[in-house]
Amino acid sequence: MAGPVRILVSACLLGEKVRYDGGHKRDAFLVETLGKQVQWIPVCPEVGSGLPVPREPMRLAGDSASPRLVAVKSGIDHTERVKRWAQARVRELEPMDLCGYVCKRNSPSCSGMGRIPVFGDASANAMSGTGLFTKVFMEHFPLLPVEEEGRLRDPVLSEGFLEKVFTLGKGRSR
Repeated sequence: MAGPVRILVSACLLGEKVRYDGGHKRDAFLVETLGKQVQWIPVCPEVGSGLPVPREPMRLAGDSASPRLVAVKSGIDHTERVKRWAQARVRELEPMDLCGYVCKRNSPSCSGMGRIPVFGDASANAMSGTGLFTKVFMEHFPLLPVEEEGRLRDPVLSEGFLEKVFTLGKGRSR
């Protein structure tokens, strides 16, 4: 890989207005500080899979090992649509020499650390799961570091993630 280290990132963290409510969650550290040292590759699984902005909020439901992505009010199940898109997208990402992924916490498609609620039949917070896209990404790229943006505020976690990312980038630049 020649050029800057490439990191996949949830598009809303770069300030793109792709969230269900038409907004974004721009993260100044990612954009203004880390962005000077890396090339961001934005991803929004909902928009990528053809869902509109704005859209009905969604949540994970069912079994935490294989949750469904369901619209909160209407109950429309978007699982297969988003999974199909995610599987195609990770194949498209293969030649990009990614060195990591920063995902949006608390997102039913992007959250990555297994801490997003998975609602059971009684709509109670039964288990914790991983966002649909992030799960597909981590299965496809098991050696790439993945971190949620909120956890990058912890100096120890941030240092560990960035060390892995830049070590991978340095190894690929040869």
